[in-house]
This record gives sequence, C-alpha cells and structure tokens, in this order.
Amino acid sequence: MDLQIKDKVIIVTGGARGIGKGITVLLAKEGAIPVIISRTEAENIKTAEEIEAFGGKAYHIQAELSDPEACRAAVEKVIQQFGRIDGLVNNAGENDGVGLQNGSYEKFMQSLHKNLVHYYLVAHYALPELIKSQGSILNITSKVADTGQGGTSAYAASNGGRNALTREWAVELLPHNVRVNAVAVAECYTPLYERWIQTLDNPEEKLASITKNIPLGKRMTTAEEIANAAIFLLSPVSSHTTGQIVYVDGGYVHLDRSVQ
Repeated sequence: MDLQIKDKVIIVTGGARGIGKGITVLLAKEGAIPVIISRTEAENIKTAEEIEAFGGKAYHIQAELSDPEACRAAVEKVIQQFGRIDGLVNNAGENDGVGLQNGSYEKFMQSLHKNLVHYYLVAHYALPELIKSQGSILNITSKVADTGQGGTSAYAASNGGRNALTREWAVELLPHNVRVNAVAVAECYTPLYERWIQTLDNPEEKLASITKNIPLGKRMTTAEEIANAAIFLLSPVSSHTTGQIVYVDGGYVHLDRSVQ
C-alpha cells in the first residue's frame, strides 16, 4: 500500500529511541523525511545515521522540550530548513513516578512540562505550517490514563491530558482539514521500560507476570507495531479518521485479562 508520505516532513519528538525511533525509522523507510527532536544529541545522530545507512533521509534537532522556549526554537529550525511541516508525532516523555504521596508541587509541574505541556507547545508552533499542508497530528499516549498504575499521578494526568487534547484539537482543526489522532500504548518493551523493570524486585518474574496478562499472544507489543498504526493514522490513506484514540496493546486495556 502506498501511504502517500514520500518526501513529507514529519516531526517526531523523542524520535531517537524506543517507540519514537520505531516511528522515525518506518517513516524513513516509507520515503518521508522524519525530523527527530530530542534532548540527547548522540542518540539523535545515531538514529539519523542508521536511517541514512539504508538510504533514507532524516534531520535532527537537539532540544530540551520541557523548556517552552526550546519548543518554539526547534519548530522554527524545521521551518527554516524545509519551509514546511506535513505532520507531527508528539511522543517524548517518560513515566517518572511522581505520585500523590511521594510527589510535590514542583515535581508535579516539572512532570507535566516533561510529558504534556510540550505536546501543546510543539503543536501550537507547528500549526500554521500544518494548516498550509493540511497535515496531521498524532499523539502517543498511555493506558495509564485509563487504568491507573499507582504512584504516578503526574504521568497519569499527562496522559489524560493527551487524550483530551486529541479530541479537542480534532474538533478545533476540522475547518482546516487537519486530522488529529492518538495511539495508546500499554506494555511495549522499550529502553525506558527496561530501565523501569530493572528497578523492581525480581524483574524477570515481574515481566513474566505482566506478559501473561496480555490477551493477544501473551507477549509485549513491539515498537514496530506501534509505528505501523501511527504512520497509517498520519498518512492521507486514513483521510476520514480524526479524533480517534487507537489502542495498539494486544487487548490489554479493553479485553478481559482472565482469558487464557
């Protein structure tokens, strides 16, 4: 299937590793030009070089997206480089464990900036170009907004906000033919997930207990599976889909996990 994204300039925040990298690489394989915006320059370069090695194109910008000014400057660099923006994937963030009991005002607000505020800011600054191109926005979100997890109030609030913004922007941007959708992730094995699981007692046992409760295949979702759905929703092929939150999770959130 031709996804009609050849030479499209698409920003991917946090696009150098994990789910973001999966999306970035697949965009390049489909002929698009992903623009990685991420805080770690070495990882940005590494991912861009991997893409160039198979003949793809990529561009990268180092930016700390928890800084509002950095969001504006990063988007301006994209426009200066390419003169257009055809799509945006809001993906950067992490489950930083700022809970109700162990948190504070300062930590809560820092987490919102790390996980939610930049979703708004990058979209806000990119919007004039997205309107010109009638592009699309894709928000990566988490099942934590639906299920809770415990000990992660700020991340849960951020993902609730991501879901709400997806629907709100879809309505606001209807007159401009800019579509807005989200992909919700449950259990996807990324470097951040690996780091979290290793902080637990008996990490292998804990991982096995999680995996056995994933209804479809009793296995973790892969970054490539997230990317497949994300790029379809970004592409003109999904031309009449907007305001949707698509769960790519093997049935983890909505199916009865007692199914064996």
